[in-house]
Amino acid sequence: MLDDSPHQKVETVLGKLERAFANNDVDAAANLFQDDCYWRDLVTFTWNIKTLEGHNQIRDMLSDQLVHIKPRDLRQDLKEVATEDDGVVQGWIEFETDAARGYGHIRLKNGRIWSLLTTMSELKGHEEPKGFLRPLGAQHGSKPNRKTWKEKRETEAAELGYSDQPYCVIIGGGQGGIALGARLRQLGVPTIIVEKNERPGDSWRKRYKSLCLHDPVWYDHLPYIPFPDNWPVFAPKDKIGDWLEMYTKVMELNYWSSTVCKSAKFDEVSGEWTVVVEREGEEIVLRPKQLVLATGMSGKVNWPKFKGIDVFKGEQQHSSQHPGPEAYTGKKVVVVGSNNSAHDICAALWEVGADVTMLQRSSTHIVKSDSLMEIGLGDLYSERAVASGMTTRKADLIFASLPYRIMHEFQIPIYNKIREKDADFYRRLEKAGFMLDFGDDDSGLFMKYLRRGSGYYIDVGACDLVADGKIKLISGANVRELNENGIVLEDGRELEADLIVYATGYGSMNGWAADLISKEVADKVGKCWGLGSSTTKDPGPWEGEQRNMWKPTQQEALWFHGGNLHQSRHYSQYLSLQLKARMEGIETPVYGLQEVHHLS
Repeated sequence: MLDDSPHQKVETVLGKLERAFANNDVDAAANLFQDDCYWRDLVTFTWNIKTLEGHNQIRDMLSDQLVHIKPRDLRQDLKEVATEDDGVVQGWIEFETDAARGYGHIRLKNGRIWSLLTTMSELKGHEEPKGFLRPLGAQHGSKPNRKTWKEKRETEAAELGYSDQPYCVIIGGGQGGIALGARLRQLGVPTIIVEKNERPGDSWRKRYKSLCLHDPVWYDHLPYIPFPDNWPVFAPKDKIGDWLEMYTKVMELNYWSSTVCKSAKFDEVSGEWTVVVEREGEEIVLRPKQLVLATGMSGKVNWPKFKGIDVFKGEQQHSSQHPGPEAYTGKKVVVVGSNNSAHDICAALWEVGADVTMLQRSSTHIVKSDSLMEIGLGDLYSERAVASGMTTRKADLIFASLPYRIMHEFQIPIYNKIREKDADFYRRLEKAGFMLDFGDDDSGLFMKYLRRGSGYYIDVGACDLVADGKIKLISGANVRELNENGIVLEDGRELEADLIVYATGYGSMNGWAADLISKEVADKVGKCWGLGSSTTKDPGPWEGEQRNMWKPTQQEALWFHGGNLHQSRHYSQYLSLQLKARMEGIETPVYGLQEVHHLS
């Protein structure tokens, strides 16, 4: 009797794909994919982060890479069960290349591959010291003048960056730099993290008082050490700051706090960076082979260029500098903006009795936190998901397996369901004059985040204050200028203010490259973030991956690492493996290096 099980369907395709690879038969391999097909590769085949769309792109990649990568031993992960639903077969796969071991996910339609995810798990011969490779720790026996663990760490801290040079320097010691530093530490890559703040976690501690995570805890674990089971669903900023400080210490990171990077320059001949930093009043020159800017998506502030900004006699702050509401009880405050920070700051100001007005200049996507958790994230990142056997790694890979080209098609039904569930909530907001949107194609929060990194608020209560008129709202109006007393709108209305808070977001991360290296290098690299979707604030052409993030750039040995906690955790794995491979001299033929279309 013919076995027509999902397991056998995946087995059949994997067998054919392995034979095609073994025979270097590019056409046979490409023909195993259906016409509308997607192959997303995280480092294993392309030494890049790249999505291939359609037969021609897959054929071109394999023609270039197959002879170098030598994939083999494709097999199903027998710990996972292949499934079939609505004509789509899904399974989990393992494989090897000459350099690495890989893991992936496959979807079949009508016996052919619809989507394929291939990811690098580890480099052969350079596996992380975990499981059976776990270090012993204790030193049994006797040895004259041997050093304790503490003494070894003190020696390393005293020598790295002085008598010994790091292989990698990470500029930015927030969640991204810390997560990457932990990965590199486990891979034995000598790394220094440079951070201008006094303590790890200060990038959270120094933000406005009411800041907390808007993503739930299951989405936000760091590598190696998940949050405890009793960690709050939405952690306050200071609690996150303390966790990052603890994590930095127990993961034994070489973290240079109170250190400012003053300049960086790459020598094309020696293949080495000269990075000048100031630490404890001393100028130090570091000479790493690799430089990572982990300065964060929320690092380069967007200060508006309003006429009269130097005329206004009150206080002006960017939201990143806002200290909290206490000093503004009874004061008139205008918050320019209507996304996450604007709502949080307005709500906190209202709570202390400030007269607060939100100035909304363009429409904003709003999603209630509980609806996002239940409908948007519940299947992958929730207590319900954990109870059903979902792990963080598996959830990350499922999310990564959806090609960006079609991800919006999966998101639209989710947000239609949310709209229906919260219809009364949205009606109240619109009645108050709030300008709502669900993205250019109604695909909601995640696509807005991936495309532009802005334009949304996860509601944890501030929207009720807007709907009830407790937070005053001016929507659809632009600023003409500032005068001594406040803001003058284009229609002539004046908004008096003692304080103006600019919740106007952040610029592209390559702005840091301009500041620290040169404008020429920043332009050579081009814009960071966005997919090229030709939607608002995400100009085309289509890239299909986040521009310049976690992968090689047009500037040799310069990398960008950032994003939310989920992305810092997930993509730090692939960036760390790329850096480790280069340190060990492993051949890394990069396929499909991103072209530059936008400079900022």
